[in-house]
Amino acid sequence: MNTERLNRLLYGSKLWAYMLMRRTTYVLTIVAIGLLLYAHGVVTDPGTLQLIYYAIDAILGVFVLIYLLRILYGFERLKFLQRTWFEGTLMGLILINHVGTYLFNFPVIYNIFEGLGMPLSVEVYRILVSLYMLMLLIVELLETRVHLKTLQVKPAVIFLMSFLSLIAIGTAMFMFPKMTNDPDGMRFIDALFMATSASCITGLAVVDPGTYFTLAGQVVLLGLVQLGGLGVMTFATFFATLMRQGIGIKQHVAMFEIMESESISFTKGLLRKLIMMTLSIEAFGAVIIFATWSNEVEFVGLGSKIFFSVFHAVSAFCNAGLSLFPEGLYSNPLQNAYVMHLTIAAMVILGGIGFPTMLDVFSPDAMRTRMAMPWRNWKMMTRVTVYTSAALLAFGTITFFLLEYFNTLSHLNFAEALITSFFQSATTRSSGFHTVDVSAISVPALLIMMMLMFIGASPGSMGGGIKTTTFMVIILSVWTTIVGKRNIEIGKRTIPHSVSYKAFAVFTFAVVFNILFLIILSISDSQFDILRLAFEQVSAFGTVGLSTGITAGLSDIGKMVIIMSMYIGRVGTLTLALAISTRVPSTAYKYPDTHLSIG
Repeated sequence: MNTERLNRLLYGSKLWAYMLMRRTTYVLTIVAIGLLLYAHGVVTDPGTLQLIYYAIDAILGVFVLIYLLRILYGFERLKFLQRTWFEGTLMGLILINHVGTYLFNFPVIYNIFEGLGMPLSVEVYRILVSLYMLMLLIVELLETRVHLKTLQVKPAVIFLMSFLSLIAIGTAMFMFPKMTNDPDGMRFIDALFMATSASCITGLAVVDPGTYFTLAGQVVLLGLVQLGGLGVMTFATFFATLMRQGIGIKQHVAMFEIMESESISFTKGLLRKLIMMTLSIEAFGAVIIFATWSNEVEFVGLGSKIFFSVFHAVSAFCNAGLSLFPEGLYSNPLQNAYVMHLTIAAMVILGGIGFPTMLDVFSPDAMRTRMAMPWRNWKMMTRVTVYTSAALLAFGTITFFLLEYFNTLSHLNFAEALITSFFQSATTRSSGFHTVDVSAISVPALLIMMMLMFIGASPGSMGGGIKTTTFMVIILSVWTTIVGKRNIEIGKRTIPHSVSYKAFAVFTFAVVFNILFLIILSISDSQFDILRLAFEQVSAFGTVGLSTGITAGLSDIGKMVIIMSMYIGRVGTLTLALAISTRVPSTAYKYPDTHLSIG
């Protein structure tokens, strides 16, 4: 039978077949996710677990069959395979593993990872495949025109709801019995706190992640950090471009606003590069961290060592600052691991300067263009973020070194003290890693650290705070007012007044939120002095994660305040304001000028 005749025979049943396959995918994806949550969160009986895994493998087998049917019904089959190469590779891997396991009694995936000392990676494999199908389900729902017509939602609201959904899922998973080593399970407020801290890449913790959570709980924590770092919408849109022909103009506009890109066309090309760059940097960092573990650090096996390396690499690049060691990088075996400290600091800096800046500086296309045209400068956005970040990094290093040389740095030599000061300066603005005892830091140094945390990282990055560009625009606006200029200028360019208004709006919202929450903390947790509470509050708002050691001792009201601070700091004060605001009906008018005395 030739191809044309086959296509004619299938044409009549194509719509019915696609509807059936889509509905089957919806149902089985939800069932698979439910079974995985039940298996890894609740069930302890080995026999029941084995039956659940058989059921999950059967569902994965149905996914392979559905993919083969989609190839059959895709009349341009070669183009379909090229367009869905990622999904096809995944389905091929599942097919090989199923054939090896159930026909030849040779579980391919299990034997590969067993040889590496990571037998539990078989469960991770099942989880990843099911999560992939879940993402496929989300993309299908997002692309359904009926939903797009009935739900006219602002991109800012979608962004806010994506983080709320991630936090809710993380909270529910942390409360499963098998996620923690606590026989009584995790309290709701503590589960909500940890889920928010991970999803909002903050790093504040009310429990010790390395001892309190089981491996399953640590994997969930890692997943929340990765999804929270890049954003759920980023992943959903990326998978839409990866598995389908592309995304529509509405998705482009949403990602343009969420990622603060320079143009919608730039956003389209950014997504794929963003994911690939993230995974590449994290993988490279994990390799270096793996190679720099000292012999004093004990691991259960090779798999544990690899997991610790990956966890800290992802936590560093996503600017989360979460660690599986009781005192983080300040723990005894890691205090003097300066190569690791510099590696993590470099990843924190890269994660904090923003993806548009990284692509402008480090992408092969940009570097080739500058080699061909050496006179061509970086984009203005890149220059502002790089120079401002470098200035703040140098300022933090010098001030911490001078203020703490006879305090927390007194036991180190000059080079070690300089590296330690550099590390604290790099992590203070966006990540919660620390290599000194934060509770012993002097008051002047704490105040400077609070200032750096408040400024935070750059737009389009993993970090929080008011952002470096906001800080720079405010400084330039103040200087313009002092010298009596009419326009705000930078690099022979004029910054529109609307940008200045936006910067001052972000600054004002940030100050108001921090003062309001600090007042509440001073009432609910009056046992702590105001400086420690202020440091905790600014750290939460800046999604930094540094603490003087009072996090676990906060009252439930205090924890809720910090939870709200972490969420607002991650989604951004201006995004939150735009989501709940209503636009004025018209701006095509102007009242007469008036004069008010200022200062």
